[in-house]
Amino acid sequence: MLVPLSWLRDYVAWEASAAELAEILTLAGVEVEARHAIGDWWDQDAVKVGQVVGVQAHPQADRLVLVDVDDGAEVPERVVTGAPNLFAFRGRTDLPPLKVAFARVGAELVDAYADERPRPRKKLKASRIRGVKSSGMVCSERELGLSEEHEGILLLPDDAPVGAPLNAYLRDDILELDLTPDMARCLSLVGVAREVSALAQGRPLDLELSALPSCDAAAEEHPQVALAIDDPDLCPRYVAAIVRDVQVGPSPAWMQQRLTRAGMRPVNNIVDITNYVMLEWGQPLHAFDYERLLQRSRAAGADKPCIRMRTARDGETLTTLDGATRALRAGMLLITDRQGPIALAGVMGGADTEVSAATTTVLLESATFDGINNRRTAQALRLHSEASHRFTRGVPATLNPLAASRAARLMGELAGGVVAEPLADAYPRPQERPIIWLTASEVNRQLGMRLSLDAIQDALRSLDIDARPLTAADAPAPAPGQFGLRRNAQEPTLVCAPPWHRLDLRLPADLTEEVARVVGYDQVGYTQIADASPLHAPHPALDAEDRIRDALSGLGLQEWISYAYSSRDNHAKLARHAGDAPPGPFVELQNPSAPERSVMRRDLLVSALENLAFNLRFAPRLAAYEIGLEYLPEAGTPPYPLERRALQLILTGPRALPHFETSGDEAAAFDYFDLKGVLETLFDRLNLAADVRFEAAQDPRYGPYCARIVLRGEPVGLAGELHPRVRQAFQLPAVRIAIARLDVEPLAAAPAAAQMTPLSPYPAVVEDLAFQVDMDVPAQRVADAVRAGGGAQLARAELFDLYQGAPLPPGKKSLAFQVAYQSLTRNLGEKETTRIRRKIAQAVARAVGGELRTG
Repeated sequence: MLVPLSWLRDYVAWEASAAELAEILTLAGVEVEARHAIGDWWDQDAVKVGQVVGVQAHPQADRLVLVDVDDGAEVPERVVTGAPNLFAFRGRTDLPPLKVAFARVGAELVDAYADERPRPRKKLKASRIRGVKSSGMVCSERELGLSEEHEGILLLPDDAPVGAPLNAYLRDDILELDLTPDMARCLSLVGVAREVSALAQGRPLDLELSALPSCDAAAEEHPQVALAIDDPDLCPRYVAAIVRDVQVGPSPAWMQQRLTRAGMRPVNNIVDITNYVMLEWGQPLHAFDYERLLQRSRAAGADKPCIRMRTARDGETLTTLDGATRALRAGMLLITDRQGPIALAGVMGGADTEVSAATTTVLLESATFDGINNRRTAQALRLHSEASHRFTRGVPATLNPLAASRAARLMGELAGGVVAEPLADAYPRPQERPIIWLTASEVNRQLGMRLSLDAIQDALRSLDIDARPLTAADAPAPAPGQFGLRRNAQEPTLVCAPPWHRLDLRLPADLTEEVARVVGYDQVGYTQIADASPLHAPHPALDAEDRIRDALSGLGLQEWISYAYSSRDNHAKLARHAGDAPPGPFVELQNPSAPERSVMRRDLLVSALENLAFNLRFAPRLAAYEIGLEYLPEAGTPPYPLERRALQLILTGPRALPHFETSGDEAAAFDYFDLKGVLETLFDRLNLAADVRFEAAQDPRYGPYCARIVLRGEPVGLAGELHPRVRQAFQLPAVRIAIARLDVEPLAAAPAAAQMTPLSPYPAVVEDLAFQVDMDVPAQRVADAVRAGGGAQLARAELFDLYQGAPLPPGKKSLAFQVAYQSLTRNLGEKETTRIRRKIAQAVARAVGGELRTG
């Protein structure tokens, strides 16, 4: 919502500056997202209000004119312009008072022809245009930074003072409000004015209107139109006004300026008036061409239109104002006449009854529609408008005749119309005005403040809430606990009646919030807890997840958080291309935001592949992880699924970022061994390195490299490289993708602190041992045998080489380990190291039939 302060001052005056007003409103819950200043950068001496005193043809160009401008200087200034809205005045001696924005040489203006956005500014220089000197410029809205309009120059109202600085005449501040749904009352200038009057110590509101009387007769008896409402729950009130003899044309400059600054595009005086009143009062209006309605009625055999509010039937269609023919669904609220739909209630009008340049009689609609039905209709048809934005948040029925009267009067003033009285008014369900009881103790209990009942009453009355002390003549008190009211029978109580324009006030807590806003949230005190603070309860699972995040982020991986929602198709795609059976049951969403977010994921890998498919379009390298939930309905206790927490890792792309010193090896892609290194470091940081084993495994989702991760004898996950079939199924590029998935719960059992081992003060004896084994023997079994044979004096054993080929026999391979022998109490001699080496060789021979290579 854009609020021009120059327009707001029509209804309320205040002393604060624009910045101070923005802060006051924001601190009271009416958030001002931005403040836009118009004209504050215009040079006061160089950009002024001017009056055109002569328009002559250019001697060398048909599409240019010479304009003499009086800006208060001794002699008018001549400029050359191609503005088409001045061509009609060439050579005339009876010029009307044409007021313009005139810039002298040296003025800073927006470069109207620049390609950059936002457009840069440049200083105006004197020039010769087709042989004629031009020492200034009559400006368009684009050159002044007001809008993108550049078809002609800006013509100012007749009351613009010649010679005055333009920023003194046109300068304005616009507040951009970011309103929550409960602040719908501020979707109008009058609503914001009420807030300013109450919060910024503004003067009383000036809202005098010459309203038209509403008819007391039944709607069907109106002489010019009949009204019928089928469902009062969907349309509590419908008001129609007839305005005859209107002349459709441009609206006045002041109205166009206000609409533009409020973010709306001027169309013509009739449409602009409906938009103007909507912005002013918050009541959406719609204008029908009455003559077209009358023709449709006569074609149906009736002498006057019958406007009927009913729900749509399946198969009905309506061509809306944007020219689109829309298929309607049952339940959508429509405005119809005797021949069928003429508008979508509260969303958009129909093309058949649109106001055009030939319109002479207007039927003006002002109504209240059900917000839920309106929102569903707008969402189903993807037609979100300023009107539906307001109806979905609530429009009071009391406002309907007031807004209709205001718009009809403006049509009489600005379009030459004659208002036909009275208004047609169908009002089957009058607006309720709740009565709320409030006590000082309840307000102070909720706010933690000490306010007197008089202070509470004053705060409520500043918001036009009728608050008076309870008397014996009032209705009985609410039942105990009703509306959450706690009250002593002897306690003074306020009986409060919210104004008709506050649909959001229904409970005592609503009034408490209003008191806090007026008094100031900064006045709300704090209360210390009387009891001792509870002790921190350890949560091993969350603590373990934090340690996992710390470790992986420290290794350079980025955490991503993906949607827990996915689709059946992506799960089936993974299962089909991995050779698995179709996935089991899903937790389905009743109201999914999109088809691809219709079920809760069963596998974290699906979310990872969806993220990869999106992100690899922009980044060739990804190293990421996610800790999230998988949802298994068949494994949980109905109606709740089993929520299994898992860790997913992804590595793909170059191992190292591009660098001028990068070698070929460093530029190689991530592979399984990079992933294994990450996992080993993770387990080391979790103090699980001694309890984890990597065993060869096979899984259809993984390629040739796949390992089962075993923790204390129990499998906890898989690691490997994504199979090309799965990669192709998700349309991923042909790159190596290393993936790992682990259950988080077993990792949570890791000890928080590592058991430190003593450091030896004696040097280690380091040597390399190579063993010849069969090709099918895993390196892990050889490593286990080396560690078993080395015993307590084997400090380290690391595999560093794999070799096959001559001079090894066929079917054999060589695994080389670097081993370190070390004692805590003495230096190891040659005899001791030889004995340890012999034990290692014997252990490998017994375990896998390996031979220690000596050559």
